[in-house]
Amino acid sequence: MRDRIVVINPNSTERVTAGIDAAVAPLRMTGGPPIECVTLAAGPPGIESQQDADAVIAPLLEYVASRHNDTGAFVIACYSDPGLHSVREATRRPVYGIAECGLTAALTRGERFGVLSILASSVPRHLRYVRAMGIQSRLAADLPIGLGIAELGDDTRVLSRMVSVGERLRDEFLADVLVMGCAGMARFRARVEDAVGVPVIEPTQAAVIMAIGAVRLGGAAPTH
Repeated sequence: MRDRIVVINPNSTERVTAGIDAAVAPLRMTGGPPIECVTLAAGPPGIESQQDADAVIAPLLEYVASRHNDTGAFVIACYSDPGLHSVREATRRPVYGIAECGLTAALTRGERFGVLSILASSVPRHLRYVRAMGIQSRLAADLPIGLGIAELGDDTRVLSRMVSVGERLRDEFLADVLVMGCAGMARFRARVEDAVGVPVIEPTQAAVIMAIGAVRLGGAAPTH
């Protein structure tokens, strides 16, 4: 189906893909475009460094090329937006990176956004992206919860860390909207929002919403 939205998890952890699929489930609607969530088998278990992000560009390009003719739009579901610009060069379909979309959505929900990262090593990578987008004046802070992808399976522990860091971003750094800085956090959005009391942006949802608009309004280009 040419209006299909393919959401690609660039890491190889199926649990993350399942969480992404659950997060976008409310966006599936009668008459709307199909939303397919897939795992990039060639990816690492988690994308936790710039090297990890760079390493998935080639398999991402290969996968997108294999799906070009049956897809209306692609979403790269990793907060590093790995290969985003390379993939955009390789296809005429719309391609959305969840960090770019999540941050853009945050600008519409508050004056100062805070980012919940997984690890301290993720923060410099995120800050480079914020500077590249020219929105650093709206950033309250980017703080890690101190858990890697492999540790995100313990719901109680993860939620406790996310709420604690979210409260710090709200109270110490005056963030009035939060962005979840990892696709693996997707299933916690509503619970963190309820606990912290400010809007929480789940970036894959933000990207899929934009992709739905593109395919419904004819933004998916025809095949070469």
